[in-house]
Amino acid sequence: QVQLVESGGGLVQPGGSLRLSCAASGFTFSTYLMSWYRQAPGKERELVAAITSAGGTSNYADSVKGRFTISRDKAKNTVYLQMNAMKPEDTAIYYCHVIYGFQDYWGQGTQVTVSS
Repeated sequence: QVQLVESGGGLVQPGGSLRLSCAASGFTFSTYLMSWYRQAPGKERELVAAITSAGGTSNYADSVKGRFTISRDKAKNTVYLQMNAMKPEDTAIYYCHVIYGFQDYWGQGTQVTVSS
């Protein structure tokens, strides 16, 4: 079965960096688009970044462009989200996502808190 397991969240000061990881299993990782979403308290879940199956194309929310970078390692079946120049408004639970067999699959989420 499809499993997505996020890691790497934590507390970081404004201007700092974090790298999130999502280990995927249960499907052919290299052939699926992968995404990162986030959900802040009291807000709807929003798309942060997505990367195509081959990794050649990525897209970002306007709020993170130039600061976040999504990447993938097909040898490790893992997708990453490098977050730099972080802001308090980046505070949220971050989720890994894939659509497989016309179904949405989500990881359990990892908490990211940006605060001094």
